[in-house]
Amino acid sequence: MQVAAPLEHYGLIGDASTAALISRTGALDWLCLPRFDSDASFARLLGNDEHGYWTIRPAAPLRGIRQSYRPATLVLETEFTCDGGRARIIDFMPYDDAAHDVVRIVEGLEGTVPFHADLRARFAYGRLVPWIRGDGFEWTMTSGPDALVLRSPVRHVPDLDATRLEADFSIHSGDSLPFTLAQYASHQSPPGPIDVQRELGRTERRWREWASRCRYQGPNRDAVIRSLLTLKALTHQRTGGIVAAATTSLPEELGGVRNWDYRYCWLRDSALTLDALMLGGFHEEARAWQDWLMRACAGAPEQAQIMYGIGGEHRLTEIELPWLPGYEDSMPVRIGNGAYEQFQLDVYGEALNTMYEARMFHLADDEPVAWELITAFVDCVERRWRRPDEGIWEIRGARKHHFVHSKLMAWVAVDRGIRFIERFGGTAPERTRARLSRWRALREEIREDILTRGFNPRVGAFTQSYGSTALDASVLLMPHMGFLPADSPRMRSTVAAIERGLTWDGFVLRYATATGVDGLPGDEGTFLICSFWLVDNYTMAGRIDDAEALLSRLLAVRNELGLLAEEYHPGLHRQLGNFPQAFSHVGLINSAFLLESKRSGHEVTHPAAAAEIMK
Repeated sequence: MQVAAPLEHYGLIGDASTAALISRTGALDWLCLPRFDSDASFARLLGNDEHGYWTIRPAAPLRGIRQSYRPATLVLETEFTCDGGRARIIDFMPYDDAAHDVVRIVEGLEGTVPFHADLRARFAYGRLVPWIRGDGFEWTMTSGPDALVLRSPVRHVPDLDATRLEADFSIHSGDSLPFTLAQYASHQSPPGPIDVQRELGRTERRWREWASRCRYQGPNRDAVIRSLLTLKALTHQRTGGIVAAATTSLPEELGGVRNWDYRYCWLRDSALTLDALMLGGFHEEARAWQDWLMRACAGAPEQAQIMYGIGGEHRLTEIELPWLPGYEDSMPVRIGNGAYEQFQLDVYGEALNTMYEARMFHLADDEPVAWELITAFVDCVERRWRRPDEGIWEIRGARKHHFVHSKLMAWVAVDRGIRFIERFGGTAPERTRARLSRWRALREEIREDILTRGFNPRVGAFTQSYGSTALDASVLLMPHMGFLPADSPRMRSTVAAIERGLTWDGFVLRYATATGVDGLPGDEGTFLICSFWLVDNYTMAGRIDDAEALLSRLLAVRNELGLLAEEYHPGLHRQLGNFPQAFSHVGLINSAFLLESKRSGHEVTHPAAAAEIMK
């Protein structure tokens, strides 16, 4: 019985609506159709063979495997060297394809290589066995409303006892055999076959044309482009929503319970992702996300959620799937996310900061300023900023806290509202302009509150929450947001405290789980974006050697395809958490841009300034 591979061994393919994970041994172990947050039709990633996979692999002894992307694309190539020859599999999903085809092309490179294909679809996250029908070269798999169609030039044979399709074939040098899998509604006819080579060429061109707009020209250009492509792959083309990751329930601790569904659109994660895309020079995504934000947050600002479904859905009820044993026996497996009902004060600041930066970079010049949303958000912060909340890390403990990061982002929301009026107030309604003096007083009040209650002189740092001695990596964002310079005495002292008390082998933890603040048992790895935030603080404070050294170590954590999960365990040398994770790739992009601006001799105090310099 086969189980999932280490996360480091997976590549991502996608079509801007959903994504699949394919291992370096040729196994497709995760695919949700037709959207990122739909039920999985292949879920071995969270279980075993019984939960669905599609494997195409050599049947001869292996001498070596090499996996790579075609440059600046999401077209994945896996090359096998075997006794008797060499062959490769080209995996991709045609860009923005309504049928969500998965295309797998087996090509002979040298000699003759025998292959075995094995497809076991399991709908509803591995629970439902399909009804299989076909004629050898075309097969349909149906369960309730869902259906798949497999086409190939190789005759497949059904194993009705195991409810799967198998094929044995050989590939000769110069030959090419395409396999396609498409999704459709079971009450309709299957979609017609596609021209595989035409779709491969179209998809390659689409990804390369998009990546060619990247304006970063520094020494880490390949890493930045790969991260930007990953963020684009996590963006739903039709709605503009950006998911935090392509997966659910990949554990933050192997064998533990910290397993969450990240296939939704967090305002915070989406906003930071848009920041990174704007740094890269990608304008369409900023406009599409702002449209998505306006739709998702329509109505009373108090009812704004921290996350939504891809189409702006509000209800994301969390349930557990007991039939799935979890990745490396990490249970429970969850779908939905109960944190959608939490109060997290920071989301207003995240959204307004991104909207302001989009305007400053002239990415929304042809759109009217969203004065109603800006006014409603700042007014809401004015009413709610003194309240405790669950914070950026979505704690599930019994108590809410006055998190310093939450207060920081409340300050950001008011500050960006003020800046909108100061720079673009000519189009603002009178009722918004009339708030300016009141908002300025509010901004100063929040600032003094943070400086007085958020900094603990005994610890020598901004701490996790008011009155606490615990450290929290989220306070590293103060320079990013323009609250304090990175080289100010309090930030230098805070960074020193985090270096001493919140790192593991030089990588940054988001907070100490031993305090029990999150209400969960167990532990977790280092949080990758927090380490990138430390890189940024080093850069902004002029510690260039330290910044370059830590960035180099973080780049080395990526898998051979350049992908990052949410966390890294220095002891096990394993990536942990959902994969690939937008947050981690956002951190890589921001750090690379900031460091390159500083290397170029510019005085950079925050990431947005780096973007302006490099325009």
